Order: sequence, then structure tokens, then C-alpha cells
Amino acid sequence: MNPDFPRIRRLPPYVFEEVNRLKARLRADGVDIIDFGMGNPDMPTPRHIVDKLIETARDPKAGRYSASRGIPGLRRAMAGYYGRRFGVKLDPDREVIATLGSKEGFANLAQAVTGPGDVIVCPDPAYPIHAYGFIIAGGVIRQAPALSPEAYLAGVSRAVHESAPPPKLMVLSYPSNPTAQWVDLDFYKDAVALAKKHDMLVLSDIAYSEIYFDNNPPPSILQVDGAKDIAVEVNSLSKTYAMAGWRVGMVVGNEQMCAALARVKSYLDYGAFTPIQVAAVAALNGPQDCVDEIRAIYKSRRDVLVQAMARAGWDIPPPPASMFAWAPVPEAFREIGSMAFSKLLIEKAGVAVSPGVAFGEHGEGYVRIGLVENEHRIRQAARGVRRLLEQAGQHLSSMPEDVGAR
Repeated sequence: MNPDFPRIRRLPPYVFEEVNRLKARLRADGVDIIDFGMGNPDMPTPRHIVDKLIETARDPKAGRYSASRGIPGLRRAMAGYYGRRFGVKLDPDREVIATLGSKEGFANLAQAVTGPGDVIVCPDPAYPIHAYGFIIAGGVIRQAPALSPEAYLAGVSRAVHESAPPPKLMVLSYPSNPTAQWVDLDFYKDAVALAKKHDMLVLSDIAYSEIYFDNNPPPSILQVDGAKDIAVEVNSLSKTYAMAGWRVGMVVGNEQMCAALARVKSYLDYGAFTPIQVAAVAALNGPQDCVDEIRAIYKSRRDVLVQAMARAGWDIPPPPASMFAWAPVPEAFREIGSMAFSKLLIEKAGVAVSPGVAFGEHGEGYVRIGLVENEHRIRQAARGVRRLLEQAGQHLSSMPEDVGAR
């Protein structure tokens, strides 16, 4: 028997796995790998949030099923956050859904709103779930180059005229994973106007909205008048409060899209463990100085990374937001591509990054560097990079001739 799984056939091999297998093999051999590859916060969750989890977990009733759309107190806290942070009023009963992290919210929302053959416009490069969540749901992806926010909107406009049927939804993600691009409110005004003109829905991912450095705080699309007519926003506590493993996110905005998501989730889950949701309320409603501290850590690491790598001979543009740097492959290694460079970087320098091609065709020529190692480790990584760059000719001459044939 050779069973056929059509949805799985639409998914390519997970590109990160090549790098991950190499990383695991070297670690098994005792090699110390400085790992910038995954956006996994390394700082502890703030103490008052952990204490609330422990306190609530001691309740004998805490282990019962929770609510798939989130407990009322958490949805109210999420609405309160949007009111304070963005000046956006949300109805916690109709316009807020608590999710098991932003990734689950995104994927299940794709299931809720996508019909077979629906055309979805997605940025390229992009975080993989932005395209593959809709592919799994049966949609057709039209990727638009997103080397700048303006270029992406221009690509969306082209997709409207070149796609049959016309696009049903466009995906936005700012601050961007992987490119760290940042947008202002005028961008969202243009995006909403474009979507309304062509009868499209909008799914905006702002999971990194609290990790910003040199600009004003990133805005929400829901600040635009009339945005809730067509848009929802996916957000997360993962990076803001160093709660990635806790899996607490939200989908907020358009009432009809939230209702569709709630219905899908009602068949799939009973929500997060209730003490986790109560602790998330403590995060959103409690003291916010921890957010400032986490942001300052990322900014310090960003500055050390840019400065140390520049001294090593690798010029990396300082990201204005997010927990990533989007770094061009050094000139000496440009021809071999981001995957081969990433593998060489692990093998010869003990430094792991994510190859840009894993995020889409237009990610080629770049690597993503997560700000998830401390400053000492970043400087250590820069020393390894320097040795690699100094010996570039030697390493390239020993590589198979077809490596650069992309």
C-alpha cells in the first residue's frame, strides 16, 4: 500500500532541516555551536508572570478543560492592551480570539477563510506559515516580491490584475520576519485602501510589534479608519514577554473573520491550560517595565552584532525592529548561495544562521540572524566569521564545482 496525501505533496521539504541536521551532527561530535538560527527568546519569562502561573495551577480545578476562544478575562486583557497601545477599541466577545500562539492562530484562520482555489497574495521573502498555512488550507499562493514595503504593495496591485480568480486576501507582516522591515501608519492606510478597492481581506501579523529600536512604536493596521471592515491582526506574547513556549497569541479585528476562526477552533481545541491564560492576563495587565528591559536587551545585542561583524569584515544593516538581522551573504560567498554559505558557516566557524532561501525565492542572497545569544557569544561568533572570511579562497576552492549552480 502506498497512500497518497495530497496536502503533504503540496509542501516542499522544510529547508531549515538541512541546516538543523548539520547542526545536530556537529553538536553530537562535541562542537560548540553559536546558534542564531531560530527566533527562540533565551531570557527568562518575568517573575510576576511565572508566579501567577504557579498560584493558579495550585487550584484543584485548574486542570479542567478551558475555552477554545480564550477565557473572558484574557480576551478583555487583550482588548485592553489594544486600547492602551494603539488606541483601538475592541469588543472582547466578538473581535478578540485567544490562540495557541500566533502561528496556530494564523494557520487556523487560513483554514477558516480559505476555499479551494482561493488566491492569496503573500510576501516573498516571508515567514513560512504565511504562505503554507494557506497552501495547507487549499489556497493558491501568489507571491509578491517584498524587498521593500512599497514594492510589496505594488506586487499586490499586479496580482490583482494578473490573477484569475482575483486575490481574496493579502498577507502583511511588519515588523517583518525575516527582513526586519518597519512601516508607518501611512503604509497601512495605503494597504487598506488597496484592499477595499479590490474587495480583498487583509491578515496582518505584528508578532514583533514591541521589539523596536530606532523608530516610533510600530502601528497596528486597525488604527486605520474602516480597517476592521476587512482586516484582522495576529499578535503574540511570545517575544514581548519572553513567553514563546507558553503559546499565547491572539487574532483581533474583523468580527466575521474572528467568528469563523472561533468556529474552526471549537472543533480543534479547548484552549491553552487555564493557568497559562491567567498568567497571560498578569502579563498584559501587570507592570510593563519588563517589556522595556527585554527590548533593551535586543537593542544591545543588535548593536554588538553589527559592530562586531563589521570589524570581522561582514557589513550587516542594523535592523530597525524585530529580533532578527537580515544580512546579505558576504561578497566572497555570494555565488554559492545562502544555503551553502549557512552550512559552511556552521562547519568552519561554529555559527548557525537561517539561509534566506528558506523564506522564499527573493530571500536568496541573505541569511537571517536571530538576536538570541548574549553579547559575549556574539563577539565569539564574530571571531569565527573573521577567520572564515580571511580563508574564503581556501574554503571555496575545496567545494564541489556545482555548489554555486542555483
